[in-house]
Amino acid sequence: MANTATNPIPQFPAGFLWGVSTSAHQIEGAADKRDPSVWDAFSDEPGHIKDNSTAAVACDHYHRYPEDVALLRDLGVDAYRFSISWPRVNSPGGLDFYDRLVDELTAAGIRPVPTLFHWDLPVSVEEAGGWLNRDTAERFAEYAAVVVDRLGDRISKWITLNEPAEHTLLGHALGAHAPGKQLLFDSLPVAHHQLLGHGLAVRALRAAGVTDIGIANSHGPTWPASQEPEDLEAAGFYDLLLNRLFSDPVLTGQYPDGLGELMPGDVEADLKVISEPIDWYGINYYAPTRVGAPQGSEIEFGGLTMPAELPFSVREIEGYPVTDFGWPVVPEALTELLVDFHKRYGDRLPPVVITENGCSYEGLDDQDRITYLDGHLRALHRALDQGVDVRGYFVWSLLDNFEWAEGYARRFGLVHVDFDTLKRTPKASYGWLRDVLQTQTQTQTQPQGG
Repeated sequence: MANTATNPIPQFPAGFLWGVSTSAHQIEGAADKRDPSVWDAFSDEPGHIKDNSTAAVACDHYHRYPEDVALLRDLGVDAYRFSISWPRVNSPGGLDFYDRLVDELTAAGIRPVPTLFHWDLPVSVEEAGGWLNRDTAERFAEYAAVVVDRLGDRISKWITLNEPAEHTLLGHALGAHAPGKQLLFDSLPVAHHQLLGHGLAVRALRAAGVTDIGIANSHGPTWPASQEPEDLEAAGFYDLLLNRLFSDPVLTGQYPDGLGELMPGDVEADLKVISEPIDWYGINYYAPTRVGAPQGSEIEFGGLTMPAELPFSVREIEGYPVTDFGWPVVPEALTELLVDFHKRYGDRLPPVVITENGCSYEGLDDQDRITYLDGHLRALHRALDQGVDVRGYFVWSLLDNFEWAEGYARRFGLVHVDFDTLKRTPKASYGWLRDVLQTQTQTQTQPQGG
């Protein structure tokens, strides 16, 4: 474990935004006080969630938010990234909860940073076609306008979507996440309509006077399994689908070559909406992916069944430690990713915020998590040294929570949650991060000698 007393984390610039992230469906509970979401329906079907659990109670953040805000205050973060539940907003009085949460955060001196969509689409919207239906992009913008009208007087920094790549791939191509569709490449309209919804939501937020808008896209380097042409080709295609399909349209107003013609509607006109200028670009980073040519049969990887008909296969990355989720721990790949983005997009890349970075480990004395976070903060600082304009870093996650199809089997939290009693217990990583943030703040505020 790195010892920050003898080897402190390098100093980040003044004004750098430090935070932690959560999402509504994973922590709020109080399912009886909102409309059902696609995740409720998905969880109710046997076999979809590994421990057969649901998020009906989760961490009960809906009722326990004052305790959780106190944990945030004591941790010393500047900001809290949470998501707003569209199904809750659709229910009577649903926005009242977010009123209370935002007031609690601002009273504690913590900046609220809401995400408008983190995978929990209302069942009513799914039944009308969901993200396969272009109309959902319009409905999303209308929902965004309702939320900002209510909360915009206290919130300046907004995120439109979380990880549209994963929601497309896992929820609509492979069926591993809600809504459980297995459409493979017929899921591409889901990607397009989410991106269109992003652009329309940006317009709705701008109309309300918002000047600090981003998106949270997941990215990671794609490493070819070898330098053989077939592996290089497969890795390049995977990189297009999981990285550039979601960054190029937002940042350049164009799809990567060959993908635009696969999208529905008037793509050229839609791209003008999708590429509405944003103020910063959010990146969720966890690990690189090693990719090779298809292997002619289904592959089990990371708990997913990868169909044989995919034009690539995901391979194990060897030679690195792994988290309890089996994900390789490769901090230097974060530096690689950010420097590559900086080179690829140049002036079209606005300031970057790491909107998620974290790991799954068991135990209260979670030294492996400390080592993980220490390594990634150093990797992030190296990207700054190489000219990448990074403005903030959010750890995933504040609390152990409902980890989607894994149920409660994976613990990403800085704070342990006993899911029987709902007791919160800060882990060693919570204390470590609190000390890091105190050191960063004290160094920034110390008078300079002369």
